[in-house]
Amino acid sequence: MSLKRSFARVTGDAAPRLKTSAMIASIAGDDQKTQAAPFGHALVELAKTRADIVGLTADLAKYTDLHIFAEAYPDRFYQMGMAEQLLMAASAGMAREGFTPFATTYAVFASRRAYDFICMAIAEENLPVKIVCALPGLTTGYGPSHQATDDLSIFRAMPNLTVIDPCDALDIEQAVPAIAAHPGPVYMRLLRGKVPLVLDEYDYRFELGKAALLRDGRDVLFISSGLMTMRVLEASKVLSKDSIDCAVLHVPTIKPLDTAAIIREASKPGRLVVVAENHSIIGGLGEAVAGVLMRAGVHPAFRQIALPDQFLDAGALPTLHDRYGISTGAICGQIKGWL
Repeated sequence: MSLKRSFARVTGDAAPRLKTSAMIASIAGDDQKTQAAPFGHALVELAKTRADIVGLTADLAKYTDLHIFAEAYPDRFYQMGMAEQLLMAASAGMAREGFTPFATTYAVFASRRAYDFICMAIAEENLPVKIVCALPGLTTGYGPSHQATDDLSIFRAMPNLTVIDPCDALDIEQAVPAIAAHPGPVYMRLLRGKVPLVLDEYDYRFELGKAALLRDGRDVLFISSGLMTMRVLEASKVLSKDSIDCAVLHVPTIKPLDTAAIIREASKPGRLVVVAENHSIIGGLGEAVAGVLMRAGVHPAFRQIALPDQFLDAGALPTLHDRYGISTGAICGQIKGWL
């Protein structure tokens, strides 16, 4: 079935009124600051001083911003074709030869199609392969075949694997050299194309394994990762107009979690703790945080904002984000209903 026909079938329209590009539009608002391809440019900068950096992809260089690296270092770029298992196995082999491979694909293909190769060839051997994957969670309207709503739950359970979910262009730009310096394997979610620039307003610095308190507040503590940090910061500004004071703890490293920061902030009395994530409500940051708090004997009022445990629809992203509760407006509505 063609994409147009599939979209029409899902929406019930005789013919789709939206162009394909609208279904993979940037998550940035119309008036929001953006930065083009922060991952690709950061990798090029890193490669200037590190000859061991190589880039590999499975026919998705343009769609993971790795084409920028390929143009700058064509002799250090490897196009593996539509063969994700081969991509991961080749990356493992190059790591054994002293290189630091950055392997890019879509998050669904890494987590579902290449899982065993990542587990056996990379993670078990604790090799320094950096797996950087676009279209995390609900960042595409192409439907379940491309929406990686379960990748964090899949990779959290893999030993030796560090898991990163950056918020914006600044987070990505700073995370690239940090994960390259890490001696073991890393899985990093990737926002690509014109990526919002948000954290520059908060004196933020990415640090592997550390959470960052971006703002404090007396009524609600948001614990968030990825693009949901951007959304809860937006929601916090809106909610402040109704005298609802929100704190935001950004957690870019999903594994290992900054348990000390989470326990410290969640232990402050009188606040509703809300974990917000662009992932299924099952197995992601929310359940990880809940486990940390239960084991520490910390029991605040606790809620989750996450994607439902179901295969999601195809369509335009703004519509889908409203439908599944991860837009700024939907977040504000949920908070008001809980307080």
